[in-house]
Amino acid sequence: MNQLIVIGGGFGGMAAALRARAKGYQVTLIDRCPRLGGRAQVFERGGYRHDAGPTVLTAPFLFQELFELFGRKMSDSVDLVPVDPWYRFEFADGSHFNYGGGMDQTLAEIERVNPEDVAGYKQLLEDSRRLYDVGFTRLSDAPFHSAAFMLRQVPHLARLGAWRTVWQMVSRRLKSDHLRQAFSIQPLLVGGNPFDTTSIYGLIHFLESAHGVHFAMGGTGALVDAIERLMIDVGIDIELNTTVEQILVENDRVTGVRLGDGTTRSCDAMISNADPAHLYEHMLPAEHSRTSARLKARHAKKSMGLFVLFFGANRQYSDVAHHTIWMGPRYRELLSDIFDRKILAEDFSIYLHRPTATDPSFAPAGCDSFYALVPVPNLEAGIDWATEGPRLQQRVVQALSRTILPDLEHHIQADFHMTPEDFAADYLSPQGAGFSIAPIFRQSAWFRFHNRAEGPANLYLVGAGTHPGAGLPGVLCSAKVVDRILPEAVAVPQRPAPTPSAVFS
Repeated sequence: MNQLIVIGGGFGGMAAALRARAKGYQVTLIDRCPRLGGRAQVFERGGYRHDAGPTVLTAPFLFQELFELFGRKMSDSVDLVPVDPWYRFEFADGSHFNYGGGMDQTLAEIERVNPEDVAGYKQLLEDSRRLYDVGFTRLSDAPFHSAAFMLRQVPHLARLGAWRTVWQMVSRRLKSDHLRQAFSIQPLLVGGNPFDTTSIYGLIHFLESAHGVHFAMGGTGALVDAIERLMIDVGIDIELNTTVEQILVENDRVTGVRLGDGTTRSCDAMISNADPAHLYEHMLPAEHSRTSARLKARHAKKSMGLFVLFFGANRQYSDVAHHTIWMGPRYRELLSDIFDRKILAEDFSIYLHRPTATDPSFAPAGCDSFYALVPVPNLEAGIDWATEGPRLQQRVVQALSRTILPDLEHHIQADFHMTPEDFAADYLSPQGAGFSIAPIFRQSAWFRFHNRAEGPANLYLVGAGTHPGAGLPGVLCSAKVVDRILPEAVAVPQRPAPTPSAVFS
């Protein structure tokens, strides 16, 4: 078992490829995008650079592990720098809250907003630490393929209050509505509604506190480039601009793939970083997958969609933080519109990324680079994005112009946007979901798509739709799960060299 194909070059696929290579496999990674990174593509427009995908880097040790597999240091290839503050929250009433940068700073900010919540925050952090100790340290790289294993975890999770939602977990400890919003927002980073997402995901808060929030100089694209160089150095073959149309199966084992141009590639094992719902519905013949997987693919609740506006400004907004969460006037009601009612409301909230706050190379001198990400309903809503996309862009620009980016309408340059339709077309994301399936309890751990395929014996899955979930730490840990269950490559015996007498006889 030596030849291994990885489908998809997102962070989960790249990490899985490196881990398989370290186990002795000859690895070929195939991706349909023009560069590695999956959704972490890089766009260049009018002298402005934009990271298109994840921009918040936590748990840097998970990246470092990939380099250490081959005796390398990540710091020799890419420079990660801490961001301070981690996030600035801008509220509709004009107030703000700076989160992160150190415990003393966080406590001082909480005291400024609501002194009564200082003690409650410390309790919340301890709640999150306990969840982290179980949900991340013990279970994030544990294979959840057995219902019995899942049942053994139930008492531990029950003691931690995992039956609560993230919102309920936060509201038990904090009284300020602004602080409740700030400390419950993390599930949106992995595609979840804080009012539905299990409080297991409350561990994200301690993860950030323990390891900080970082930015790769040059952007997330520079981190992708560093990993790509490592992959090439250790002998991984990479095929870009290539779409896998179908997985080939014989005798309950994958044998290769058929590509969009009709050619095939053979292999002895396979790791898929494609969205599992797309894999089970379109890439793997139905007769070679279990009913459980096909039902999940068809009926799983998808995460929300994303509208992303990329733009430059021919001036600098030096008082705007690297990461800003611009909160609209509604919170719970807006999230219900997005996740449940699936309507595009007139109001919205925005995650605003200003990389030039840390790395001026993202824009021409004296200018700023931005992207504004707005959670929206996925394609199940039936929204006409050809009409609503430009409308929403105009509303976002107007909202930012009258608040934290004054006069933006007269300074914006090289602007363009992506909608859930682009996520569906570019990344084969079912329903244009931004984060695969939603992180609700009935779609977590054993209930999520399994890392060992529910089908052929030598097919493995990584990425946002698999255990443990979306977000960079989640997809990197999914590769660690596969590392634990992927057999070592079987060495092919070398044919002995012919003796001289055999050569000349």
